Amino acid sequence: MPELQFKGVFPILITPFASNEDLDLDSFAGVVNFMAEIGVDGITILGVLGESNRLLDCEREELIKTAIDAAAARIPVVVGTSYTGTYATLRLSQMAESLGAAAVMVTPSREAVPNEERIFEYFQQVAEGISIPIVAQDHPASTQVHMSAGLVLKLVAEIPQIACIKQEAVPTAPKTRTLLTGMEAQRSATILTGLGALYGRYDLESGADGFMTGFAFPEVLQAFVAARNAGDETLLCDLYQRFLPLIVFEQQPGVAVRKEIFRLRGLIESGHVRHPGRPIDAGTAQHLSQTLDSILPGMDIKIPLAL
Repeated sequence: MPELQFKGVFPILITPFASNEDLDLDSFAGVVNFMAEIGVDGITILGVLGESNRLLDCEREELIKTAIDAAAARIPVVVGTSYTGTYATLRLSQMAESLGAAAVMVTPSREAVPNEERIFEYFQQVAEGISIPIVAQDHPASTQVHMSAGLVLKLVAEIPQIACIKQEAVPTAPKTRTLLTGMEAQRSATILTGLGALYGRYDLESGADGFMTGFAFPEVLQAFVAARNAGDETLLCDLYQRFLPLIVFEQQPGVAVRKEIFRLRGLIESGHVRHPGRPIDAGTAQHLSQTLDSILPGMDIKIPLAL
C-alpha cells in the first residue's frame, strides 16, 4: 500500500443506498474502485457526507470491510469514527483499526458547556487506545465546536498520532496560515482542506497540502494540486474559475446533489438519501444538468476527466 502521508487528494465518499434505504454495498465498492483507478492518495469513509449519523454501528462495520476489500491495498482507507462521546469514539476507532483502516478521522461534538481541555482529553484518550494515525477534523459548520488555533496547535504538539488537520474552520486560509506559522516552532502535521473545495484555490495558495473533501469530480482536485505543486498559478486559477460554479452548486445543504452526480457518472445505482434527508427535486436536477453541460460540454462524465 502507498505510504500514508496525508498529502494530495483524499475524497470523502458518499454512502449509497437502495430505494428501500438498505446499504448498496456493490455500488460502494464500485466507488472505492473508481477512486483507486484514478490514483487518489487515499479515501475517507463515514464522514458527514457519508451520512454517518444515519447509520447503524453494524452498517459502519459492513462499510469499513467493503472499503478495505475494494481498496485491495491500492489506497489507504481513512475511517470517520466521531461520536457524541469519547468512549464510543474510542471503540469505533478500535473497530476501524481492527478491520484494516489506515487512519481514523475524529472531530469533537458540541457540549452544553464548551471546554477546550475536554476536547484535548477526547483526542488524547482516543490516541491512547489505538496505534494508527488520527486526522483531527475542525469543522464548526457541522459540529458547532470552535477549536482555537492554540488548541489545534496543542493537539499537534502533544499528541503524536495526530498526523493531519482537516482544516474547515472559516475563514479557512487565514487559519491555515496561522497553524503553519505556529507549527514552525513545534512538531508539525499536514493540513488538508475541505468544504467541498469551496475555497480550494486560496487554501492551496496558503499552504494546505491538498484536499479531504467530497467533491464528485476528484480528478479536478487532483488537477488543482498538480498545478499548485508545479508552481503554475495561472493554471490553478483557470481551473478554479472553470469549476467554481459546480463546486458552489454542489455545496448546497444536504448530500442529494453530490449523490445525483455520482449516479450520473454511473458510479451508484441510486442517489437515494436516507430519510429525513431530502432527495434532489426536479428543478434542482435540471439546474444541475445545465451546470454540467456548461462546464463540461460534450464530455462523457462516466469516464475519468482528462484535465
